[in-house]
Amino acid sequence: MRLLMLGGTEFVGRAVTEAALERDWEVTVFHRGHHAPPPGVRALTGDRTGGERGLAALADHAGDWDLVVDTWSGVPTAVRDAARLLAGRAGHYTYVSSRSVYACPAPAGLDEDGPLVAGASPDEEGDVPYDRAKRGGELAALDAFGDRALLARAGLIIGPGENIGRLPWWLTRIARGGPVIAPGPRTAQLQYVDARDLASWILDAAAAGLHGPYNTVSRPGHTTMGELLDACVRVTGSGAELRWTDPDTLLAAGVEPWSGLPVWLPEGELYDTLYQGGHARAEAAGLRCRPVGETVADTWTWLRERGGTAPQRPDRPAVGLDPRLEEKLLAL
Repeated sequence: MRLLMLGGTEFVGRAVTEAALERDWEVTVFHRGHHAPPPGVRALTGDRTGGERGLAALADHAGDWDLVVDTWSGVPTAVRDAARLLAGRAGHYTYVSSRSVYACPAPAGLDEDGPLVAGASPDEEGDVPYDRAKRGGELAALDAFGDRALLARAGLIIGPGENIGRLPWWLTRIARGGPVIAPGPRTAQLQYVDARDLASWILDAAAAGLHGPYNTVSRPGHTTMGELLDACVRVTGSGAELRWTDPDTLLAAGVEPWSGLPVWLPEGELYDTLYQGGHARAEAAGLRCRPVGETVADTWTWLRERGGTAPQRPDRPAVGLDPRLEEKLLAL
């Protein structure tokens, strides 16, 4: 298989690239040149926000591809322009989208037929909200590739290479040891996907010619908040003491769900939207999610190999609980 990876140097894109190389696929990476791609790929450079000029390296490159994978999350015009350019030169186009494209709040169990955000367009420019940008990207892929387009609607993505900071923050904080504020209840169900499992499924699904939308997430309750944080304590060997704290106490103290304490969401509409989504279609199409302990252990190994500091996407705010607020909560 010949793969064109749009991106391919960080997190999900890199996981796709590395998975394809492991299969001995021929891989071309088109990226901005900010990070080195994995060894063994053909690299083309350009800036997708630069219109036709930014895509010149793609336009001038001789050859075609069996599959394109695109993880773009900015203005959808970038997906539109790339997909149009490649429609006659690639057999299949996978766009890594998001479950954020569903109208919020999304009820528990919502599948791929649920209502979507309104008004999104592949022609939107400027400061486009994330949900509309992703839906616009979907529309752009569908417009250019039709039933040769696969929409992988991911939810929470974690694993080695994470440049958002959620699991790396927990590992770094727990590695320091001592008492650690843990958001209760321990039994709260989580729904996510390891980037490597997402990458493997994308390649299998595209090779099989699957098309249309798939919620690429684990089943709800694939793990729990307790199992995730217990795994962090175990792999770091820190002996940290998890202080399980009632959600009402955290909210009253001003702790921000999802950002202040990463991954955590209290019960309610947002929890149902992000952690109770329909997963059956992707599972039936072969999506398999590895145990949380493996994801945590491998992320810790990767983090230590980097000297303990995870990369941070410049377009995403840093996450984590303010140490001063944690001290106040521990004193309660």
